[in-house]
Amino acid sequence: MLANKDVAANIPVKDMAKAKKFYEDTLGLKEVGRFGDEVVTFRSGKSDILVYRSEFAGTNKATAMTWTLGDDIDKTVKELKSKGVSFEHYDMPGLKLDGDVYVGDGMKVAWFKDPDGNTLCVVSG
Repeated sequence: MLANKDVAANIPVKDMAKAKKFYEDTLGLKEVGRFGDEVVTFRSGKSDILVYRSEFAGTNKATAMTWTLGDDIDKTVKELKSKGVSFEHYDMPGLKLDGDVYVGDGMKVAWFKDPDGNTLCVVSG
């Protein structure tokens, strides 16, 4: 029923102006739609990210969104760090921390947060 349909990520935020600046300027995403001042849609590859105003922004304690980067992960982490992004460090059994990137089992992964505390992730694949 849904296997061949596109899906979009939904990210709650409290401050739309701050979120818009982060998703556009820091992450380099392009705005492709808007519903008043309450919802902004960004494009990432062939996927959409709906950033919407919510009083519950930042309350999710798990990863909200992940980008699969392949071999570009180290370069991307370095670029994000140069734009002021701070990476999260967790206790990750079986993975070794190399700078801000966890390495193990043939993959690399790093986590960071948006201005509202939503946890975002980049992974090698």
